[in-house]
Amino acid sequence: MKKLLLGIILATSAGICFGQYPSKPIRLIVGFPPGGSADPTTRIIGAALQEQLGQPVVVENRPGADSAIAAEQVSKMAPDGYTLMFASNSAMTAAVALRKQPTYDPLKDFTPVSMVGRATVFFYVHPSIPAKTLKEFVAHARANPGKVVYGTGNPLSILYGQQLTSATGIDWLHVPYKGEGPLNPDILAGRVHCSFLSTGSAVSNAKDGRLRPLAVLAEKRSPLLPEVPTIAEAGVPEVTVRQWAGVYGPPKMPREVVERLNKEVNAALKRPDVLEKLQSYGYAAEGSTPERLLEINRADLELWRRLVQQAGIPLE
Repeated sequence: MKKLLLGIILATSAGICFGQYPSKPIRLIVGFPPGGSADPTTRIIGAALQEQLGQPVVVENRPGADSAIAAEQVSKMAPDGYTLMFASNSAMTAAVALRKQPTYDPLKDFTPVSMVGRATVFFYVHPSIPAKTLKEFVAHARANPGKVVYGTGNPLSILYGQQLTSATGIDWLHVPYKGEGPLNPDILAGRVHCSFLSTGSAVSNAKDGRLRPLAVLAEKRSPLLPEVPTIAEAGVPEVTVRQWAGVYGPPKMPREVVERLNKEVNAALKRPDVLEKLQSYGYAAEGSTPERLLEINRADLELWRRLVQQAGIPLE
């Protein structure tokens, strides 16, 4: 009888605890520094969740190792719903597929909450490059082997570059950066000649003539720059990887907490103010169930591992 009463009390207490969630500030970690698209997108989602949940949502930048540092830390946090991560497929697929011994398993060491959306990525060149189309860029790069400098701010851009190299046979100089933020000043100054960028500021710079967009990595043209052809229309359908992001928590989060967070993230993604802000940074909002996010993650990880092997990219 005592055991039965104790069980009822514990179950009731647990229910009250989850029913009160959240009762204190939530940390929302992002694995990139300010300056790219991940940071402002995280803050847009964080601000919406703060309004809806009635508790502070504090965004923390923990850049490094293509978001792997942040992901590893989150995977070891208490599964109480007070530490979350805004994670792109840099952390959840690329950083794992590119390493011989990953420090975490994206499918087992996290609790998926919801998709947030898909980034709009354009291939830009500095105006010093005499190319108005992607075909003209390829011809210029072939005529100047090893002289065109290609910058990357994340592992997704590295794979885009590998796919473009394999499809066209161009020979260019790759310079990796720790995020799009540090890369942007160099491409604007012409020290880097080209890159795949997802930042909203890059779109503004394109409209101002400081960068020239040659293609968008999407199945349809983007309303941000509708005159820019898709990568397939530009003649290189082989570049197939797409960029997405979602909200995750540590492993084994209580289902009640996951359901509450999923409900609130999806509600935020239907708000006109949130949609407008996300679009300004090149994000097409797309919510999901936790199960759908896991399915997307699994399929993308399999794709990455296959493409990395096909491209012959050496593992770190």
